[in-house]
Parts: sequence; C-alpha cells; structure tokens
Amino acid sequence: MSEFQEKLAAWQEKVKKAVTKFPERKERFATSSDIEVQRLYTPKGQEQQEYLEKLGFPGEYPYTRGIQPTMYRGRYWTMRQYAGFGSAEETNERFRYLLKQGQTGLSTAFDLPTQIGYDADDSMARGEVGKVGVSISSLQDMETLFKGIPLDKVSTSMTINAPASVLLAMYIAVGEKQGVSSDKLTGTIQNDILKEYVARGTYIYPPKPSMRLITNIFEYCADKVPNWNTISISGYHIREAGSTAVQEVAFTLSNAIAYVQAAIDAGLPVDKFAPRLSFFFNAHNNFFEEIAKFRAARRIWAKIIRNRFKAEDPKSWQLRFHTQTGGSTLTAQQPDNNIVRVTIQALSAVLGGTQSLHTNSRDEALALPTEDSARIALRTQQIIAYESGVADTADPLGGSYYIESLTDEIEKRVWEYIEKIDEMGGAVAAIEQGYMQREIQNSSYQTQMAIESGKETVVGMNKFKLENEPQPELLRVNPELGRIQAERLAKLRSERNNEEVQKRLQALKQAAEGQDNLMPYILDAVRAYATTGEICNVMRSVFGEYRPSLF
Repeated sequence: MSEFQEKLAAWQEKVKKAVTKFPERKERFATSSDIEVQRLYTPKGQEQQEYLEKLGFPGEYPYTRGIQPTMYRGRYWTMRQYAGFGSAEETNERFRYLLKQGQTGLSTAFDLPTQIGYDADDSMARGEVGKVGVSISSLQDMETLFKGIPLDKVSTSMTINAPASVLLAMYIAVGEKQGVSSDKLTGTIQNDILKEYVARGTYIYPPKPSMRLITNIFEYCADKVPNWNTISISGYHIREAGSTAVQEVAFTLSNAIAYVQAAIDAGLPVDKFAPRLSFFFNAHNNFFEEIAKFRAARRIWAKIIRNRFKAEDPKSWQLRFHTQTGGSTLTAQQPDNNIVRVTIQALSAVLGGTQSLHTNSRDEALALPTEDSARIALRTQQIIAYESGVADTADPLGGSYYIESLTDEIEKRVWEYIEKIDEMGGAVAAIEQGYMQREIQNSSYQTQMAIESGKETVVGMNKFKLENEPQPELLRVNPELGRIQAERLAKLRSERNNEEVQKRLQALKQAAEGQDNLMPYILDAVRAYATTGEICNVMRSVFGEYRPSLF
C-alpha cells in the first residue's frame, strides 16, 4: 500500500467518526442527472505524492481543503446575518424576524457610542445613538436585546472590540438571568484591537492595556465560558480600508501572532486558548482569488501555530473563520446590482470553506438594510446551500491548476509580509511605525485611481450608468432615540443601588491598577447595573486613551 493509500484509509476512518457525530444531510448525494457525488475528489497516479505534500485531506493538517473531514455534507455553514440598529427593542424584533426566516446564528452590530465606551446620554454620543448599530448602555438594554431568545439555543456573535470585556460580561449576566450557565453559552466576540489601530478606529486604550484585557478574556473564558470564541481576528476591516487580498491575510495573521505571543507571555499554555481563536475575513469580487485566499490562510495558520508556537492539539492548528461579503464593493448607484455582487462573494466564501457567513444587503451603501433587503440577503445563502450543489463535496475546486497556483502564490506573498513584520519587531511595532497603515493606504489609493480612470470597471457606477435611477425605500432610525435612551438611563440610575455600583467600580479600579484578571470585576459591576460608560471610564482613568501618531 502506498503512502497516499495509507493516508486515504486513515482519512476515511476519520470520516466514519465524523458521520457518527454529524450524520450527513442525505443518504446519497447526486447531480440532477443522477451522477453520484463523492465526499472528496483526489488525483491519480504520480500526482498523488505532490497532493499529500501540499494539500492533504479535509480535516487534516495543513487544512488546505477544509477543517472538517466531511465539510458541508454533515451540516451547512452558520448563516449569521449581521443586525443591529436603534433601540434594543427594535433590534430584538429584527433578530426574531431573521430567526423566523431561517437564520441559524445571531450577529450583533453596536452603535458607535457603545463601540467606543460611551453611554447614550454622554455628550460624545450626541447624534450617533442607534445609527450604525444597537445602543447598549447597560445590562438592562442587553436583557431587552435578547428578550425571548434562549441563549442556550442560539450562537451569538458580537462585533465589539475595545469594550468587548464589558459586552461579554453583559451577555453572561443575561444568561444567568435566563438560568443559562456560562459554560452553555456559544458565540464570538470580535475583541481584535490591533486592527482598530490599523484600519477601523474604534479603540479606547493604548495597545499594552488593550492586550491585557484581551488575554484576561482568553484566561477567563478558558475556565468559565469554554464554548465561547474569545477573539475573531479580523481581516475584514483591513480589506474594507483598501488592502489587497494578500495584505488582508498577512496583516491578520501577523496580528494573530501578536495575540498568541501575548497570551503565552501572560502564562497561558497555547493549547488552552488556541482552539477558541477564530478569524473574520472579507469576500470581494475577484472570485478565484478569494477562494484561493481562504485556502492559503488555513495552510499558513496551521504552519504558524504548529511550528512556531509548538501547539500539539490539532484543534489549535485549525483556522476557523467567519466571512462577510464586501461592504466597500457595494454601490449606491443601481443598488439591485449589489445582489449579484453579494452572490458571487458568498459563493467564493463557501467554495473556500467558511464556517459561517453574512451576506450584505443590497441597500447598505445607502442606509441600514430594510427587512426586505435583509431577507433577500439571507435567501442568497439559502439558495447557495440548498439549490446549487456546491456543498455536496469538500473543496470542489481543489486540484484546479488555476486555484492551486493562486493558492501557492498568495501563500508565498503572505509569508514575505509576515517575515518583514517579524523583522520590524512584530505586529504592534509595525502598527506603531505606521507600516501596515501605509501599505493599506497605498493599495486603497491605487484602487481608487483605477476606478476613477476607468481602468477598473464598476458596473452601474463608472460604466453602464442610468440617467434617472429610481430611489429605493430606505430604513430610517428614530431621530428621538438619543433622548429616549437618555431618559431610560436616568431612570435606571435613580432605581439601582448606586452605593453598590460605586463599590464595585472602585474594586475594578484597584484591580486595573494591579495585575488581577479584570473580567470578574467587570462582571460584578455589570450585575449591579453599572453602565458601559461608567465601566470604560474607570479603565480610562487608569489606562489612559490612545492617541495615534501622524506618520
């Protein structure tokens, strides 16, 4: 028996175990012409050895072909539509609507004041309450947000970074009030502060205390919330800021290296926290490049975590990722064209092996999505899953000359970036020196110049334009929401035990001044109905605020 045949037999044994745990969706997979579809397609003859060296089998190192042995034959990716606007009541209604339409996981967008640690009644929040996400100033708001949604039955992702510890504490506290223990909670917090300094801007504290908060969450969740993904290391916003696909992967994985090293330096064994790391990537319009990007990212991360950090648990080697279609690719002109763009992008994510997916709505270049637009975006995923057949075999494009060449070239270029960043002292040093920012800005400028000159076509915007476009119906947030939320906060502060709140905030301040893990103190403050702003302001008083340098 050849080495290939031996490894194929071992993989088939893995498949048997996987099928026992997650039975396949059908007894028999076949095309419309009744041609049977196999779980996996591999080369024959002399190409088999090269296949083993570069690709391997799904569910096995280096995971080029996917992280599960049977991929989507056992279950589809999580259809996790991003939602959040206005008040907690309004977003709760949207959550319930999406779950009723067949969504399989929640993904929460927070408004700008919440993202940078201000309460809705703060002067810094004026005019921004509820505009780009839901306003969450207290545990009371979080209770309303998830009212009637059992937290032991749903997986929730939260796009929150600088105040991630506070919002996670609120989620844990809501679970407690529902009678759901923290070890039963599943979901993800983004919790990726480095890309905020690089590309997005919703930071609060300087890098060093921010990294402390992140490793505190790693440590706390490893013991208390073991099924929670403690970070979603995000290339999405790096790409939205204008990076190339190669830069998206390179800078994301360099940031991941920094997080892993920080956790190890804090005394955490790599295999204790690495299995709960997750990633978040973008999907743009260059269909084959995007598929190759996802495959290359898996392979590179497996090598990094296994060889550089000496992780021994195969779960640590697996790059698990969520994908969102490219917001920056959407056009305000002819917004229905965006449905087609999103379909292409979503299909690339599925063919690239994503674990969960958000499809943008057609009107997001103009406003927050309407219910109709959100439903079409979800139906896009469902049609890909249930009607296209692309989920019936693992890595359908694996072995394509073009795909494999692209995968190899992306990997090569990503390693070049990672090595350069290592030489600079790592991701934090590269960010402090403005290196990542400059690289992204240069790429963004080149792309914009190509669009404006017509060298790159954007259908409906710089070519195939319409003279008199119909205006779509848009979602509008209640302009009185800021006042309503401020009144609600005033009532909360008058009814809670303010002496207890101050006592717990003082305990948090003392802990921040020392070396303790801050999560238990933040959770105690949240349980007493201390607000997002009050908790973040305590840490501001100790850690200070980050002010970017001009490069």
